[in-house]
This record gives sequence, structure tokens and C-alpha cells, in this order.
Amino acid sequence: MAKPDRNQVLRRLPLVAGGLAAGLLLLNRLWTAELTDSQARSDALGVILSALLILTGLLWERVQPRSPDVVLLTGEEGFELASDLPEVVKIELAWASRILLTNTATRSLVVWYGGQVLLRRGILGPVPEVQPGPILQRVLTQQKPVYLVDLKVYPGRIEFNYLPENTQGVICQPIGGEGVLILGANAPRSYTQQDENWVEAIAEKLANSLGQHLYGE
Repeated sequence: MAKPDRNQVLRRLPLVAGGLAAGLLLLNRLWTAELTDSQARSDALGVILSALLILTGLLWERVQPRSPDVVLLTGEEGFELASDLPEVVKIELAWASRILLTNTATRSLVVWYGGQVLLRRGILGPVPEVQPGPILQRVLTQQKPVYLVDLKVYPGRIEFNYLPENTQGVICQPIGGEGVLILGANAPRSYTQQDENWVEAIAEKLANSLGQHLYGE
């Protein structure tokens, strides 16, 4: 369910007021049998004020940012860790996932590393396993993150069946050469550049910890 834009009424108020005033001025002119000089001057002033209100409303519509369409992701909230992980790795994954869920638009998170899912947290998708599709393969091969700002417009979204069905945006951030940090948001275009930098830094820390404790690098 989309969250209503609280500023929508304020943005449209000048448009409505200006249009209403212009309409009333027109009706008053049509119903006036004999136009006096004073009425003509007041009508001209009213037309100018109505035009300014309408112009202000149009400018507000363009200048003021709209809140992204936030949805309630479908699925149950949960926290799943692979059982065979060292305790230090579990603590690291728990910390990293909590930071991302509480400080960014992320509502669903998956850590896939070394061919297996190490962690799922937040709103869980219907499929517990990750089968890397073309997008994840590209992230692993090129070692560059992919940010799908509005998931529903991408044909490749079908590979993200391990995220909630109505996930709005996705970041796939490489974790070294062995895994990917996959983040699902509840609104399109919801990650800022600062968020992306933060995700990259956390993924680098995870790559170091996972490589050291799982592979002894």
C-alpha cells in the first residue's frame, strides 16, 4: 500500500485557489450588465493575482521534491543465519545487517557468499536459496555494484525471487570476488549516493572478515 504524500495538498493549494478565483472573476464579468471603470480595474487586479497563484503552484510542483512511493513489502519478517558459521562471522553479519536495515531504505537483505546464503534478514522473500542470474553474475564478474532504482521496470527482476515480490529497488554490491550483498528497498529511487557509499564500505568490511574467517585469507 502506497504511503500518501503529505505535501501534495500544500503543493496544489495555490493552483486550486488561483483557478477558483479566475473562475469566479469570469462568472462575475458574465453576470455584470454594465461594467464600471472601478470594476474593470479590480477585475484586472484579480486576474493578475490569480495568474500569480497558478504560477506559484506550477513552480511548487516542479521545485518541491515528491516523496517516493513507499509500499509495505509482502512477506514475514525474520532473521536467518547459516548454522555452520563461526561465531565471530555471525556477529559481524548481524551487525552489518542491522546497520543497513536501520540507517537506509533497506527492508530486505541477503548475503550470498561462497555459493551459499549466509544471511537473510528483514522481510524475507518466498525463496530461501539464491540462484545467481545474469545481474548477479555481472556483479561478480565485473566487481562493480548494480543499483536497480525501480525494480518493476527491469525484465531481469525475475531473478530476485528470493526478495519480497513487491520489492521496489535493489542494490547488488560485490563482497570481494566470492559473494554479493543484496539489498531490497520498499520505495523506488530511495538510495542516495551517501547510502551507496555506506553499502560499499560495509561490503568491503564483510569481504575482509568472511575471507579471513571462512577461507583463512
